[in-house]
Amino acid sequence: MAQQTEQDAPKIEFPCPDYPIKVIGRDGPDFQEVVIEVLRIHVPDLDITKIEIQGSRKGTFVSLRMKITATGHDQLKALHEDLLGTGRVQMVM
Repeated sequence: MAQQTEQDAPKIEFPCPDYPIKVIGRDGPDFQEVVIEVLRIHVPDLDITKIEIQGSRKGTFVSLRMKITATGHDQLKALHEDLLGTGRVQMVM
């Protein structure tokens, strides 16, 4: 099976409504607030009522899932970097 290259990757057309984002980190009293604060910088029209929150089986980690309107690669890259830059986020998908 051939390995997929960046050229073969599906192209995203911007703006892209309903772009899925999943943020995973260690659960803590203010983890959700930290993530939402960063999201609001990059996604001003974020609807926090539609964020799905799920804890891990042992309660160590939590994931926040949402859909945003992605406006471009620069927005997504900056969002990813700022979320990881909090020191609280383990993974952004």
